[in-house]
Amino acid sequence: MEQYIKIFNLKVAVNLKEFVQNELLKDLDISPEIFWGKFDKAVHELAEINSKLIKKREDLQKKVDEWHKGKRSENFDLNEYKRFLVEIGYLVEEKDNFKIETKNLDSEISSIAGPQLVVPIMNERYALNAANARWVSLYDSLYGTDIIKSEEGGSERYDPARGQEVIKYVREFLDEHIPIQGTSWKNISNLIINNGNLVIYKNESDFKLKDTQKFVGYRGASNKPSAIILKNNNLHVEIIINPRAFSAAHDIAGISDVIVESAVSTICDNEDSVAAVDSDDKIKCYKNWLGLMLGNLSVKFEKNGKVFERKLNPDRSYVSKDGRKLKLHGRSLLLNRNVGHLMTNPSIILKNGSEVPEGIMDAFITTAACLHDLKRKGNSRSGSVYIVKPKMHGPEETAFTDLIFTKVEEALNLKKYTCKIGIMDEERRTSTNLKECIRTLKNRVFFINTGFLDRTGDEIHTSMEAGPMIKKGDMKLSKWISAYENNNVDIGIECGFSGVAQIGKGMWAMPDKMSDMLSEKIGHLKAGANCAWVPSPTAAALHSLHYHKIDIFDQQKKLAKREKAKLDDLLSIPIADRPNWSMEEINSEISNSAQTLLGYVVRWINQGVGCSKVPDINNVGLMEDRATLRISSQHIANWIYHGVTTKMQVIEIMKQMAKIVDQQNISDSNYEKMSNNFENSIAFKTACDLIFEGKKQPSGYTEPLLHLNRIKKKTNQN
Repeated sequence: MEQYIKIFNLKVAVNLKEFVQNELLKDLDISPEIFWGKFDKAVHELAEINSKLIKKREDLQKKVDEWHKGKRSENFDLNEYKRFLVEIGYLVEEKDNFKIETKNLDSEISSIAGPQLVVPIMNERYALNAANARWVSLYDSLYGTDIIKSEEGGSERYDPARGQEVIKYVREFLDEHIPIQGTSWKNISNLIINNGNLVIYKNESDFKLKDTQKFVGYRGASNKPSAIILKNNNLHVEIIINPRAFSAAHDIAGISDVIVESAVSTICDNEDSVAAVDSDDKIKCYKNWLGLMLGNLSVKFEKNGKVFERKLNPDRSYVSKDGRKLKLHGRSLLLNRNVGHLMTNPSIILKNGSEVPEGIMDAFITTAACLHDLKRKGNSRSGSVYIVKPKMHGPEETAFTDLIFTKVEEALNLKKYTCKIGIMDEERRTSTNLKECIRTLKNRVFFINTGFLDRTGDEIHTSMEAGPMIKKGDMKLSKWISAYENNNVDIGIECGFSGVAQIGKGMWAMPDKMSDMLSEKIGHLKAGANCAWVPSPTAAALHSLHYHKIDIFDQQKKLAKREKAKLDDLLSIPIADRPNWSMEEINSEISNSAQTLLGYVVRWINQGVGCSKVPDINNVGLMEDRATLRISSQHIANWIYHGVTTKMQVIEIMKQMAKIVDQQNISDSNYEKMSNNFENSIAFKTACDLIFEGKKQPSGYTEPLLHLNRIKKKTNQN
């Protein structure tokens, strides 16, 4: 139970009040009295608008539901559907063309294309790993994954043959993207710097790079450098030279590693990948973010009997080719994903007795933490605060986000538009009105990103009454998803994002399938994305190789000439036309969804784990968060509603899958089984409710039921 203290018209959790006073505002020119006074005034004004916008979502959904109910027996008329959506205000008028006007963006946003990590901010070790994933060993990333095939894959014993395959792979990468005139990286014997030029030796013969501009600097003595710094497509590569290192034992040039610039930016997530339901949880998120902004976050942990301490990496110093001492930024540029507009949190109670809208609380506190960075410039060197805002529905809600951060800037004495906003294009009413959403934030927007899973969840929920949906696996082949992905890029380019702001694509969900990722994820670059999400530092290093292959800004120029995505395609509804699936097909589809759903929910509810690698029914580890949960629960709910399956059938499958999930977690000493007591398992009942109550959930979101039952579980534990 929260313990509160009265501050102005607010009841603030005591531990949150102490955090704000003793940590958040320490060494800032804002007293707790001024902070809470301005917050009190702003939050009561904003909360009222927030409530009206949530009510509008509900009203629009009811109208869409009624329209579909009345049309089921008729042939679907797209033009009539569009007229209806305009009439109710779901679709808004698209106005004249414009270009975004966002200023003071860091180069990681505007001119460096590369991988983007997403990390749960509740876990300080993961957060530090992500922040430090700007620079990652390519040797390690290749050796430890399925890209290199050998008998010792996954073994702790070093395999020299596997090591040689890694070296060969890296030399071929260098030959392809930073070639030497007249020879191969495989043949070199030495590297030195002579009069600011990189000289590469093969025995007694000397060579130079085909493009000498790709050499930018070095470390150590010029005649015996310890590192060579190269650059291609604005991404750096460091060749580490240490003949005494184990990894250089058979390397005539003494190269011990190659470090690649990897996670150029990282989203520190307060939303889909965390389980933060009360003030204790929120303070943990806020403390970790504050530590990153102060630059002093650290964590000690034990591994193989040894205690390690992890801190933020320093900048990387080097000598430029003209002899000047320079530095490369040592960490990923950190962005903070706040909570969306829907959820409230018991950390603060407003004067009418309601909980504070969590997204508004996030806006004030995460931005206040950034004041420390604005003084020290350890994260943003351009003086910007980067906030990613999810789950916004249409231009009114993006305009509301602009208002929230205007109030934040006024309260914290920040220059207007210091706070930059990333738009998650993951709700149907946003994608169909994307240009007008961007217009409302044209002075703040630094990023637009497609999120296939949440977007599919909203697609299913919005059109729940239209009919039974196609299988989940078929969604990626449907007309609407192609139009959605293309439209995001088309609108971004049209609005002047290229070379200014990020156009992003979604997550690679299989962290153990790096060979597949290397084959497939280059598609995100071909589609026009200058950043795309990855689940780990290793994945960031490997995905970075794609950005050496494609100059994304050239690619965006080509895409600007293609035919634009059509609204008609975007509005096509993925219902199954007279589905004739066998019972085996139906059961298989439900079983797959139920198994991953249960695997995620049981950890969320019982252990407070908001993002985890959940083995699917075939024991392939998939990164699961609330977005994957939303699509699975909505899809089964849709099939029950339209008679493809029954509630009884789903319950039986859920029980079968719970036994499998229990078995998959048998090695976890903290795991609580579901199958030995279905009636009293809060986690199992929550997973069932997400399906059976799914049609009633606002926009099909899973958070209300998850939060309710996580609080119940925490109360029972205490």
